[in-house]
Amino acid sequence: MNWNTISSAADIENIKKASNSQTVLIFKHSTRCSISSIAKTRLESDWNFDNITPYYLDLIAHRDLSAKIAEDFKVYHESPQIILIKNGEAFHDASHLDISVSEISDVTA
Repeated sequence: MNWNTISSAADIENIKKASNSQTVLIFKHSTRCSISSIAKTRLESDWNFDNITPYYLDLIAHRDLSAKIAEDFKVYHESPQIILIKNGEAFHDASHLDISVSEISDVTA
């Protein structure tokens, strides 16, 4: 799994544009949270998508960008959290131990 990092507001705008041609996943990760680490490991060990571009946000380092993502994509902020985006809009989000590759597969099938 090759994460693309989010470190600026420009990256969020690029995600919106990229989602017009391919589904994008944002993973909001708290580096201080064991549940977040478990969710990240589960994603990385089971990832099998060629048609989803994964992005990673270290929300401890970039709380402002985490808030912008919540606002721009109209989702309630949680951590850890995945947000699936297509055509510039979130169509699914999940948090904590609800984050799984099988769920992503189900909602993108």
